[in-house]
Amino acid sequence: MKISRLASIVLLATSTLSACNDKTPPVSQHTPELINGYENRLDIYKTVTLSSDLSHLSDNQKKMLSLLIEASAIMDDLFWKQAFGEDKATFLAKINDPKVKNFATINYGPWDRLNGDKPFLTGYEEKSLGAEFYPHDMTKTEFEQADFPDKKGLYSLVKRDKNGKLMTVGYSEAYSDELNRAAVILEKAASYAEDKEFASYLTMRAEALRTDSYQASDFAWMDMKNNPIDVVIGPIETYEDQLYGYRAAFESYVLVKDMAWSEKLAKYAQYLPELQKGLPVNKKYKAETPGSDADLNAYDVIYYAGHSNAGSKTIAINLPNDEEVQLKKGTRRLQLKNAMQAKFDHILVPIAQQLIAPEQRKHITFTAFFANTMFHEVAHGLGIKNTINDTGTVRQALKEHASALEEGKADILGLYMIRQLLEKGAITEGMLEDYYTTFLAGIFRSVRFGASSAHGKANMVRFNYFQEQGAFTRNEQGLYRVNMEKMSQAIDSLSALILEIQGNGDYQGVGDLVQKSGVIKQELASDLARLETAGIPVDIVFNQGKKQLGL
Repeated sequence: MKISRLASIVLLATSTLSACNDKTPPVSQHTPELINGYENRLDIYKTVTLSSDLSHLSDNQKKMLSLLIEASAIMDDLFWKQAFGEDKATFLAKINDPKVKNFATINYGPWDRLNGDKPFLTGYEEKSLGAEFYPHDMTKTEFEQADFPDKKGLYSLVKRDKNGKLMTVGYSEAYSDELNRAAVILEKAASYAEDKEFASYLTMRAEALRTDSYQASDFAWMDMKNNPIDVVIGPIETYEDQLYGYRAAFESYVLVKDMAWSEKLAKYAQYLPELQKGLPVNKKYKAETPGSDADLNAYDVIYYAGHSNAGSKTIAINLPNDEEVQLKKGTRRLQLKNAMQAKFDHILVPIAQQLIAPEQRKHITFTAFFANTMFHEVAHGLGIKNTINDTGTVRQALKEHASALEEGKADILGLYMIRQLLEKGAITEGMLEDYYTTFLAGIFRSVRFGASSAHGKANMVRFNYFQEQGAFTRNEQGLYRVNMEKMSQAIDSLSALILEIQGNGDYQGVGDLVQKSGVIKQELASDLARLETAGIPVDIVFNQGKKQLGL
């Protein structure tokens, strides 16, 4: 999700499909300098202190939080290794300017994650699409023709053996020292846990770090309902692997549950099976039944680490990703309320003042922003996880396009769900125009993240599709207004299109969609440039840790 030199950002689509993954030079010994013209990019993040009221927690629970932050810091170091070939400390020590060093820290390397992964330091070429998951001299043709164990594994690195042939090394072996240290910390944290189910999860997660076997701990995490503290930790999302989308990157979130808000959300999960049946697509694309014991909860996030902390910051989580767990148990949807509020106040409202027609600005509400984000996560549970033509899971069939299409599906089906629940009276706050208008403003917020992330690709496809369908109009002053009827029609038609591509495992179809609609056109680029001129931050960065929490 990247942007600044807006007119120049074009999606990396099918043109990269046969490219060699040999983009990153050997470790550089030079002193990196900021590339000319990049000075105005250094202030695109608004610093926000991550804090939460911990007064209701016991001494043991606070000790546990402290340990969970320590384990998370290890995940942060591991993500540096996966994202960037150089040693973190050595790399940062070579940068003299404090602002440039801070920008490099936010981006976990010399590539600007909110500007198409372009290098912002001298001496570095394009970022490898496969990050550090694959050999840099490996081509896609070589990979696809090779036959070796765990070829598409989530939790292994692809390396070369002594004869130069491709092989895999499990994370538990490649990062054994770090993962053993993290496991010991999680086991110690479990000894302070007052909730038996949470203690069991921490112990099982520690074992997973040592063995690369995560499914049992995913099931245990799904069974937790009452713990006021939570941690999402390990190799989880595959977005960093832009070559294939197979391999998971390390990350962590340390969370404190907002009991009052969580209680408000609990009622929505019961509607999932009914909403699945009503999806606007042929029944064969909705034959799977989502788990009915999925839950929705709100949290204050008090620590981000690794992939979740790199570049743009996540404000909601839908996990686990394991398709078997999803079908048997559903998923948990975690809304990160304090981070969400910060983005709404500092970014979304100022964007609406610049780009939304005055008569619709009253429809920009935090309630709608929260709900749009939440139902995006809920909607990951709808649709189909396995192709209808026996070509495996959707994720495997669509390869590097899978994440982008899944994010697009979740956005669209989230709006579909809100409309349905408003009509049923299950949602009682606000009107449909609030949700649609806030969603449009949210596209402008998210599309500034650019082309290189799954969310960024999904945003551009959706924006251009909506524009073609007349879901919104733009006046001569560059102000946008939602057309309510056409927006609903566009939501239904795009929902059907995405669900069919997923169900068919149509790799070519999603590639064509992304290539056709995944571009920031000149008109939008000029509108987004106005946001830069107005000094509106692109995203947030955190002042976080034990000190900020008084631990």
